[in-house]
Amino acid sequence: MTPPGPPGTPSRPAAVVAAAVAVLAVALLGAGLAQTGTGELRIPADGATSVLRLLVLTGLALHVGELAGRRIAGEGPLPRGLAVPAALLAAAASAALLLLFSAVSGLSLTVVYGLREGRLLLVTANAFALAAFCAASRRPALAVLPLAVAVGAEALRAHPETYQQALGTGLTVVHLTAASLWTGTLLHVLRTLRLRGGGRDVLVRYARTAAWVYAALVVTGTASTLRRLPPDAVLTTAYGRLLLVKLVLFGGASLLALAARGRMGSGGNALAPARVEAAVLGAIVVVSALLTVVPDPRGLLLP
Repeated sequence: MTPPGPPGTPSRPAAVVAAAVAVLAVALLGAGLAQTGTGELRIPADGATSVLRLLVLTGLALHVGELAGRRIAGEGPLPRGLAVPAALLAAAASAALLLLFSAVSGLSLTVVYGLREGRLLLVTANAFALAAFCAASRRPALAVLPLAVAVGAEALRAHPETYQQALGTGLTVVHLTAASLWTGTLLHVLRTLRLRGGGRDVLVRYARTAAWVYAALVVTGTASTLRRLPPDAVLTTAYGRLLLVKLVLFGGASLLALAARGRMGSGGNALAPARVEAAVLGAIVVVSALLTVVPDPRGLLLP
């Protein structure tokens, strides 16, 4: 039996519920708060869209992270798989986005299916559903293919412009894949270490992989920011403000990752900074979802 914590310490279920409520509140209200004083037009149903985008990104990260994490974990007991429910969650959220698009636009589903946005959402929903089927089969690694389709569809959705569309889409594909790998794999590794009661070798293998993922995030994130955000729009647009928050969180996650590496190098316990790092990465996913629903700052460059 686990002894109770000090007086006033919240129980684990209560802490999880409180965190979920906080995340939901930020997802619902964050886009509107970021647009305060900018004069930008509000995106219809931005709160609901943010929540659904968050569920899509979360499902993608959990599934991708489990595929990579199982390879990193090697021999030994593994935590209960989350790939199937994660993919189904992302599929349901993508389908809900399609219904929300139809409701907000006032168009029937048959008309929405013929639009670029509708087609991409339909492809994404079906890709995640197929990924869930693969995850439940005897060859779960096959889910890589439909997950790649989902990432590609999301990247195309994020870049509807005709100017340098291929470049923007390619950057987003790499960035979204790397972000999902960093967040999801770290979570799976931490769950594995908790189940096994330790395992420094697993954390070391993860750190080696994370170094390449981190480099890909820095390069693609920097290129996308320079391409998308005018320098004079950093503080005057919701996108710029949210991006600043994301950069601060990214810096914090980077410092925590370095702290964990330092402790591993000195033979210390790296779990504490790694757990905080995972929480910060979760916050980055929330901000990333908000960035997908605020106005595109490139519109400021148009005459």
